[in-house]
Amino acid sequence: MSSHQSPLARSGIIARLRAAGCVFAEDEARLLLSAASDPAELDAMVDRRAAGLPLEHIVGWAEFHGLRIAVDTGVFVPRRRTEFLVTRAIALAPSGPGAVVVDLCCGSGGVGAALIAALDSPELHAADIDPAAVRCARRNITEARGQVYEGDLYDPLPGRLRGRVDILVANVPYVPTKEIVLLPAEAREHEARVALDGGKDGLDVLRRVTAEAANWLTPGGHLLFETSAHQAAQALTAVTSGGLTAHACTSEDLPATVITGTRPAP
Repeated sequence: MSSHQSPLARSGIIARLRAAGCVFAEDEARLLLSAASDPAELDAMVDRRAAGLPLEHIVGWAEFHGLRIAVDTGVFVPRRRTEFLVTRAIALAPSGPGAVVVDLCCGSGGVGAALIAALDSPELHAADIDPAAVRCARRNITEARGQVYEGDLYDPLPGRLRGRVDILVANVPYVPTKEIVLLPAEAREHEARVALDGGKDGLDVLRRVTAEAANWLTPGGHLLFETSAHQAAQALTAVTSGGLTAHACTSEDLPATVITGTRPAP
C-alpha cells in the first residue's frame, strides 16, 4: 500500500507499535505498510500486532536465509539462528546433483526450502506432525520439487530412503516443558506447543531422532540439529549412543549451537 502513505500516518503506526512494546517499531511499520492493501486492512494489522500476534503471522511470511517463507497463523516461525543449521548442512552436503536430504520437524519448511535453493538439484523429503505446519511446508517446498509428509518423525517417510540419506536435518523442539512459560508471549501463545516442547529436559524428541538416524543415513551421511549451549553435552551423548560420531559447532554471531552426527563409513 505503501508508497502513498503519509509520513504522519507512518509516525502514528510507529508510536502505536512502540507503545505496545515492539522493539523494532520502525521496521515493523514499514513491513505492515507494504503488506496492507488499504487503510482498513492496515489498521487491522496494526491492531493485531499491538495485541501481541507475531509479525510473521500477520503479514503471512518470514524472511529466512534470503528467502520469503510462507507462515500461517499458529505455525512455528523460523528463527534467524537456525540459518546456522542451514549453513552447516550446506557445507557438509555432497557436491554434485542429487543429494538425498531429509528435513524432520520441518515446521513451515524454511530449512528444506533453503537447502533446495542452495544445493544442486537435491532430492528433498520433509515431515512434520503438525497439520498446519505441513500445509505451509507444502507451499514452500513442493513448488521447488520437494516432498512433504504429515506424521511423527520418520514414520511417514518412504522406506526406500533407509540407508540413502546424505543430509538429515532435524530442527527438533528443545525447550524443557517447565521453561515454556519463560518464552516470549509471541511464541508461547501463538505457536504450536508441539513445535516448542522438548519434554522434561528438552531432549525427548532429539533422543528419538538420534536413536534411528543411523538406519536412515548413508555411510558418511550426516545428522544435524540445533540445540542450546547448555544442552550440548547431553545432545552429544545422545548422538554417540545412536552409533554416530558427534561434533558440536557454535556461531557467536547469531548465536547458535549445531550438533552434527556422522554415520561412520565402513
